[in-house]
Amino acid sequence: MFAKSSFLTALGVEVFASGQRRWPDHVKAQAVAETLELGVTVSGVAARYEIMPSQLTAWRRLAKDGKLVLPAVETDEPVFAPLIVRDETTTAPEPERPRAEAPVRVVRGSVIIELAQDAPAARIAEIVHALEAHPC
Repeated sequence: MFAKSSFLTALGVEVFASGQRRWPDHVKAQAVAETLELGVTVSGVAARYEIMPSQLTAWRRLAKDGKLVLPAVETDEPVFAPLIVRDETTTAPEPERPRAEAPVRVVRGSVIIELAQDAPAARIAEIVHALEAHPC
């Protein structure tokens, strides 16, 4: 048990003498993220973290409801978000005017987030991921 407890304390979990534990949100998020990997089971991850599968399922529900933000997926390949193109309804086209660098705009329902054009793709992906986890 010491080996597993040292694994948990290294992650930042407070383990009390009574056996009770206090789980930081980033550790909960890490455990949930592990369950989303291909071929990984909730039971397997729960055993690794010494918790009941039902507890891990509750954390997964928190993430689904947007109350627990998961870490961004690290990948060597580009990450793309869906793009929706729609026609603007205008009466007449406006004359072209020189414009400054347009910001990157992320729209989810009534939420609009504008980022600088040089915002890293990983940051944009994190924001899109967080917005998807929290329905508008």
